[in-house]
Amino acid sequence: MAKPNFIELPDCEPIPILHEDRSAIAVDKPRGWMLVPYTWQNTSWNLQAAINSSITARDFWARSRGLKFLRHVHRLDADTSGILLLAKSPGAVEMFSHLFESREMEKTYLAIVLGAPRQMEWTCELKLAPDKKRFKKMKVDSRHGKNAETHFKILEARGKYTLVEAKPVTGRTHQIRVHLAESGLPIVGDELYGKLESNLRLGLRAVRLAYVDPFTKRRVDIHAPTDGFLKKYGF
Repeated sequence: MAKPNFIELPDCEPIPILHEDRSAIAVDKPRGWMLVPYTWQNTSWNLQAAINSSITARDFWARSRGLKFLRHVHRLDADTSGILLLAKSPGAVEMFSHLFESREMEKTYLAIVLGAPRQMEWTCELKLAPDKKRFKKMKVDSRHGKNAETHFKILEARGKYTLVEAKPVTGRTHQIRVHLAESGLPIVGDELYGKLESNLRLGLRAVRLAYVDPFTKRRVDIHAPTDGFLKKYGF
């Protein structure tokens, strides 16, 4: 039985599968889908809940693979698109989660920012903590915050926008967004840490995930397409 190279869920465009092996599937998550607990019912855009329902309904993309389980092992913000890794078993969830927690997972993002950079490459290590005064927002907190580290590199400048490569070492909530804002380069369309000056959505995309497979010990290097994302911002 031929397996489709996408996940098909109700009321949305097919979600492309970028990589698949015996233990995991990596998809190109579109903007809008949230990664929140299955029991959180305040949105119809709960990606994990939609995947669970589709597997239970034996939809063709899942049935053709014999899938009975598929769970995300890390998170992307709702408005962040790009590579999302999903594990095919509880054991795989545990193994891949360990790669993220132990910082053995290489992550690369592209960000479109406002402003002119002061340097071509830099590292931000500002500690981050939840902002108790603003719901869902993080803040720099040198005393109580958790360690956070992101490496940045300027790739191209065009008009008022700059294309930045971001490689987070840690995985704190909104880490790239806060670190860029604190560097004087807020991400385009970031209503929490920047300002909305146009109709453009959040200019952040996860474009690469690389790791050593914990089961096969083989190197895995996953890339997401970038042309469509860059074109929206004139790059």
